[in-house]
Amino acid sequence: MADVVSKEVRSRMMSGIKGKDTKPEMIIRKGLHARGFRYKLYDKSLPGKPDLVLPKYNAVIFVHGCFWHGHDCHLFKWPKTRIDFWREKIGSNIVRDEKHTSMIERHGIRVAVIWECGLKNRSADEINEILNKLENWLINMENHRILQLGS
Repeated sequence: MADVVSKEVRSRMMSGIKGKDTKPEMIIRKGLHARGFRYKLYDKSLPGKPDLVLPKYNAVIFVHGCFWHGHDCHLFKWPKTRIDFWREKIGSNIVRDEKHTSMIERHGIRVAVIWECGLKNRSADEINEILNKLENWLINMENHRILQLGS
């Protein structure tokens, strides 16, 4: 099936997709900062360059887009064109995410993954509840080694 837009338009659309400072990421960053948490961004010394690194809490946070990271939720739909390309691309992203999480855990660092679907189109109260769970996980260091938040 042919694409519904020209190559040039598709290229412009794809180049507009951000890898850093995304809306879900900014929600988490602003929410944690308002609660007094301080963090480093995109630490290149750690596998996968986590979105937020909180050394004081021995934790990192990844904020994943459901499409790019193949989350099994209502936001993820397999593209209907270039099926093999997308299965390979998203499949390798999933494998790489698992590898990075495992490598970080082997260093004794806790990992939280916040999914886009857990934040998109949510009320302020729902966002606050997610931030409460994240805050509780950060402060209570003996809690889960891995935290996943999303729908």
